Amino acid sequence: MDSHAAGPRAKKAKLDKNGKKAVKSDKTDRIKAKKAATEAMEAKKTKITKAQSAPKRPIEEDDEEDVVEDAEEEAEEEVEAVADEAETEDPKTFKELGLIDVLCEICTTLKFTRPTPIQAKAVPVALQNRDVIGTAETGSGKTLAFALPILQALLEKPRPFFGLVLAPTRELAVQIGQTFEAFSSIALRCAVIVGGMDMVPQTIALGKRPHVIVATPGRLLDHLEKTKGFSLKSLRYLVIDEADRLLDMDFGPIFEKILKHLPRERRTMLFSATMSSKVESLQRASLRDPVRVSVKNPGEGPDGQQTVSTLKQSMLVVPLKKKDTAFVYLINEYSGRSIVVFTRTIYETHRVASLLRALGFGAIPLNGKLSQSARLAALNKIKSGGRDILIATDIAARGLDIPRISIVINYDVPQDSKTYVHRVGRTARAGKSGHAINLVTQYDVLHFLAIEKAIGMERQIKPLPVNQEDMDVFGPRVEEAQRHAKAEMRTWQEQQDNRGRRSGGRPRGSGVIGGRNDDMDMGEQ
Repeated sequence: MDSHAAGPRAKKAKLDKNGKKAVKSDKTDRIKAKKAATEAMEAKKTKITKAQSAPKRPIEEDDEEDVVEDAEEEAEEEVEAVADEAETEDPKTFKELGLIDVLCEICTTLKFTRPTPIQAKAVPVALQNRDVIGTAETGSGKTLAFALPILQALLEKPRPFFGLVLAPTRELAVQIGQTFEAFSSIALRCAVIVGGMDMVPQTIALGKRPHVIVATPGRLLDHLEKTKGFSLKSLRYLVIDEADRLLDMDFGPIFEKILKHLPRERRTMLFSATMSSKVESLQRASLRDPVRVSVKNPGEGPDGQQTVSTLKQSMLVVPLKKKDTAFVYLINEYSGRSIVVFTRTIYETHRVASLLRALGFGAIPLNGKLSQSARLAALNKIKSGGRDILIATDIAARGLDIPRISIVINYDVPQDSKTYVHRVGRTARAGKSGHAINLVTQYDVLHFLAIEKAIGMERQIKPLPVNQEDMDVFGPRVEEAQRHAKAEMRTWQEQQDNRGRRSGGRPRGSGVIGGRNDDMDMGEQ
């Protein structure tokens, strides 16, 4: 890393020179904005004068004040709109964000052609050495929004244990680690520290003094308390990703212990697709005078949940006894496309996958009961195209970026609107289109309507057109596949019971090697 320090510093000097030009440009923009605001103020005065002097009908004094106040409010809104329009324009290149040439070149190589809105807002603020709270829809590019400022600061002053990223799930941590590793040409060392894996190789990785650590909270605390010589007292950057989910999973006490191992003088960035009262409390405890950046969708719901405009959403209302038939009909209709299917329980991921395999579809389950290696293998098969259908619990609903996914099917309606937003966010990412289909039984209708309202789409998710006769044709074959899946699940359940007895009756998810159960397993059944 040190051998690369001279190059970035030389480029930074050039960046400062260009920075002066940028300042001049900003000054010109401010002059234009001020001129526009002045003109709007003159228009406001004219409007108020007309409102005061127009004696077209006798009005009471209170009425006259209301007219004048309304005119003032309208004019002030016009001024704000003009100023906002004059001053806010998203940068079109990463160079315009203030990034050094070497990072811009790597972004181009990775086919990141232009910054996303959250990157355009968050990166310049972070480069000014400020704490950041970032809120944006899922799939908006939040990972690069915090990774790029860390890498630029690291290139200026290389040192080990420079940045720490906390993520709620193992899969998301691995994915974030892969994003950092994509910048390995700058001699970056990154370690991913998650539960479900042997601590010894992780200890060896920490002994190599990585520049960036990506971790789940429970396993990181294990190493902070047990790994000799491991300390984060020199940490410069802390990132809390998917903060709302971290707190929903009751990681609050663990996080408080982690904070005691970190220096007070650091930069902190908090990112999430949704905000909550718990997140507000967290930012007060861990951030200093943060700058809030937010990218909102016009269809955002009253609780702040939002889905992207490129996502098509449909519902298929079906009797519970015909749910599997309708589901298989959908899988057949979208055969050849990459699909993520969300179920409510671990058992259902295996049953539905078995059902589809009996019908000749390549389906693979993903849930918290699987070993970490099995989870990563399942994700790799989907990413590489080895399998087209992933049957998952909500362990896959957060942060995972699989560009191939074009269809999301909610086999079970999610428990709340927040989970719904994250589930359907597995498709239609980074400006691409996607389709989310919800199977709604007679027992789910009222709950699904409440989710629609919470995300600002009340009565807007339309029924999916289907050919009922074509769907009914699948009935006999589905019944046969159900019998096969039932027999296979009896074997699976026996294996689970035997494992439970061998482990001394430990609770589900407690078989983590050498550490805490630190991901979404606790939320699965």
